[in-house]
Amino acid sequence: MLKNLFYIQLFLLSILKVSSQDLSKQENILYSSINDGPYVFIESNKLIQKTIVSGKVFTDTINTSLYNTSFSPNKEIYKNVRKIAALSDIHGQYDLAVEILKNNKIIDKNLNWCFGTGHLVVVGDIFDRGDKVNEMLLLVYKLEQEAKRKGGRVHLLLGNHEYMVLHKDLRYLNNKYKITCRLLNVDYDELYGKQTVLGRWLRSKPTIIKLNNTIFVHGGISKEFLSQNDFNIETINNLMRASIERDKTEMRSSGFYETFYGGNGLIWYRGYFYGGLDDMDISQILNITKSEHIVVGHCSNDRVVSLFDNKIFGVDSSIKKGKYGELLFVKNDKYYRKTLKGTKERFGNK
Repeated sequence: MLKNLFYIQLFLLSILKVSSQDLSKQENILYSSINDGPYVFIESNKLIQKTIVSGKVFTDTINTSLYNTSFSPNKEIYKNVRKIAALSDIHGQYDLAVEILKNNKIIDKNLNWCFGTGHLVVVGDIFDRGDKVNEMLLLVYKLEQEAKRKGGRVHLLLGNHEYMVLHKDLRYLNNKYKITCRLLNVDYDELYGKQTVLGRWLRSKPTIIKLNNTIFVHGGISKEFLSQNDFNIETINNLMRASIERDKTEMRSSGFYETFYGGNGLIWYRGYFYGGLDDMDISQILNITKSEHIVVGHCSNDRVVSLFDNKIFGVDSSIKKGKYGELLFVKNDKYYRKTLKGTKERFGNK
């Protein structure tokens, strides 16, 4: 992990008053540890792939058949899904996420889809904090295609950190990506801009979906949000997708930002864990949204948790710390937590 190593080295070297030649050597040593990409840029009718290997940038023109360049939103409501797995808040911890998915038989040892007709939901926040964000995005991109061929589905929901990066809020960026940007001579958000494959793919993604009788959303659905909007999943997703290209100042002036990006909005809400809600509040939310369960991320716990008599499930199991993580498993409307090792524990009797 690079963390603040680069900046610490610069500080120490400045104290020691080393020569610019020695400083350059130290920079080269650090830069040589960087491996990143590929990042695929769309230029007219060709694809330009940029990869960093040991600090060196390799640029290639690749076959346009290797990646899609146009993405349409997928279905947002599915019925009769027999098995579902969900996890969230991976935050660049690619290796741990892969271990969880392997041990729970979502992917095989070669990182290929082996969950059959099941649905995997990543409930937001792949971006920020960790140093293998792009690896995780590319894996989800690949699995999405493989799952569809097998009759399954992969759903990547946009969480607050996806929206932050797409709106150029880079407060939680890992220092590795600051060096990546220097080497590629771009700002970080440009790596996922409208002229990149992953950028276009991300812009097609939903904020909220419904599988069977269960809604999945990163933060949650608040009573305040429902009081200001007619609840319609397709409409909400279209509004949130369009907001990626809107200016924050303009959104604030219209009140849209407070409603959709504020503390009671879908991607930032924490009320199920800290809002003092009771069973009647939750029942009211479920009634309005015509659902029986809501699955959220965003609020960290040591494991997948159940709240309000299995009506709310939290799947942020602190994967971002890089040490442990779980996923929620649903089969025939029965809910389980699946551990890092792949063991299964059922929630209650419902």
